[in-house]
Amino acid sequence: QVQLVESGGGLVQAGASLRLSCAASGRTFSNYKMGWFRQAPGKAREFVAGITSRGITTKYADSVKGRFTISRDNAKNTVYLQMNGLKAEDTAVYYCGADGSRSLITTIAREYEYWGQGTQVTVSS
Repeated sequence: QVQLVESGGGLVQAGASLRLSCAASGRTFSNYKMGWFRQAPGKAREFVAGITSRGITTKYADSVKGRFTISRDNAKNTVYLQMNGLKAEDTAVYYCGADGSRSLITTIAREYEYWGQGTQVTVSS
């Protein structure tokens, strides 16, 4: 089992920045690819960013490229999502997920084995 706890969400104005954190416990964090997803009311959970187990490779949704940065610190068992230039359409609950497979970074939510409880990000325009 891997337990994930997100933090760092909040209410900000458009153009502001936030940094989300996802702290992991349980099994060896460095064995897992990590992903950030988001879910707005009435919409499906969508991929935002992913990072390989050692942090060498990252992947982003087109909607956040150039604005968001995913990173991880395996010594601290934590993955981060730095969000700059926030827009109203970024408003959602943000979740981190852990994928222990040997595949490439996946954008499909059901392929992630473990999830956190989510943190709300609200961007006012």
